[in-house]
Amino acid sequence: MEESTLIRKLQKGDPGALEALIRRYTPYVSACAYRLLGHLPREELEEAVADTFVELWRRAAQLDPARSLRPWLGTVASNKAKNRLRSYVPTTELPETAATPQDLQRQAEERETQEALWQLVDSLAEPERTLFLRYYYEGEKLKTIAADLGMNLSTAKTKLHRGRLLLREQLQGKEGMEHG
Repeated sequence: MEESTLIRKLQKGDPGALEALIRRYTPYVSACAYRLLGHLPREELEEAVADTFVELWRRAAQLDPARSLRPWLGTVASNKAKNRLRSYVPTTELPETAATPQDLQRQAEERETQEALWQLVDSLAEPERTLFLRYYYEGEKLKTIAADLGMNLSTAKTKLHRGRLLLREQLQGKEGMEHG
């Protein structure tokens, strides 16, 4: 269904339209929130995503059906993630032994690699971006994703394989540039 139709239905209070938009945009909203919350427990990310869609429901009347929801959702997701980040209080105790400089360096490098990977995934064209996010991040079955995206299973597998190769190549290229 066209996004503009879903927005109009959402504005009339149709919960089915909200469900359709949640299915369509959860991978994107998750990626936006992950940029800020990826190092926190998964529950924080899930809450930011849920808060984003609650805001979509609350502000439906203010939306313009002629404009894409993607930029609006990205902004709201980032703001919700920032709010969660500001209010986050770790629930675990700090270890008694202090982290070594090598541990801190390794953790920083892992965060940088994760951020670079998410940027690369976000830069993929559709439907590859949605395919990647739903399969690798959301953990959905490939058969379900392929059906939702209107492609057969073998095409989805091929796109994932080629995408992994492309991401690996691009990620290794970035690391080489940073170390070179």
